[in-house]
Amino acid sequence: MSLKSGKGAHRAPSRLRSPHAIGALGVAVTAAVLATLAPAMAGAADPDHDAGTDPAPASVPHPERDWMGSTIARHEKSDPGAAPRATRAGSVEGVDVSDHQGSVDWAALWDDNVRFAYVKATESTTYKNPSFAAQYNGSFQQGMIRGAYHFALPDRSSGTRQADFFVRNGGDWSDDGKTLPPVLDLEYNPYGATCYGLTASQIVDWIGDFTARIKERTGRQPVIYTATGWWKTCTGNSAAFAERNPLWLARYAATPGALPAGWDTHTLWQYTSTGPLVGDHNRFNGSLAGLKALATG
Repeated sequence: MSLKSGKGAHRAPSRLRSPHAIGALGVAVTAAVLATLAPAMAGAADPDHDAGTDPAPASVPHPERDWMGSTIARHEKSDPGAAPRATRAGSVEGVDVSDHQGSVDWAALWDDNVRFAYVKATESTTYKNPSFAAQYNGSFQQGMIRGAYHFALPDRSSGTRQADFFVRNGGDWSDDGKTLPPVLDLEYNPYGATCYGLTASQIVDWIGDFTARIKERTGRQPVIYTATGWWKTCTGNSAAFAERNPLWLARYAATPGALPAGWDTHTLWQYTSTGPLVGDHNRFNGSLAGLKALATG
């Protein structure tokens, strides 16, 4: 029989006339549509998740309470009200801020001789500081040299993934003479075990992956922010990063005190969490010209 269409021609029986065939086709079409939508749905839940690598990370429980130094006073002996012995003539005053400060009075800080600011950009691979743009641009518009920092959670995902997330969401570096190098904030785990359930060698490897990725993406070695006590406990007092990564030391006292292994000096020092206007105050260990040189790279 001819299968050609036309008047009087005979047609082969259509499979679509069978209700069973129609049902099977519906299942197949639904499966195909879901397969197509699945990556998009996953991306909508976590747009920065790298599909095909590892499961999308869980959100951070309270990132708004995780600012630079938020865990230090609870774990290390400190005197937040101590006046630093270093004079302002031999250093440059700065602040670090995050979303918990909200709107910052940059003009008042400028009048108090604050000349640089670091702003929290990200945490893990799920949190972006909603105040980042206002704080980052506000400090810049006031005339300050500014930079961004990442609050690390090494047990949540790889150092490489967290570095990528950081760079995509404010942690990049511009060769404009007003942007300080990116900062990796390493401190006591706010959600559990001090060292995030990792061994010293695993922590060192994680830091190595993060810092290498930042260098690859931005051209700058990141500054490492940490406390000597945490560093000794969680990295085994590794000296692996001292030659290439500037040190930002956290110690609320009159002097910086002992440094982690390998570093002969600190570049930045967070000396109090109770300073005027915003709380966290810092000193750059050098002149304003030296600070500008750090920004220039």
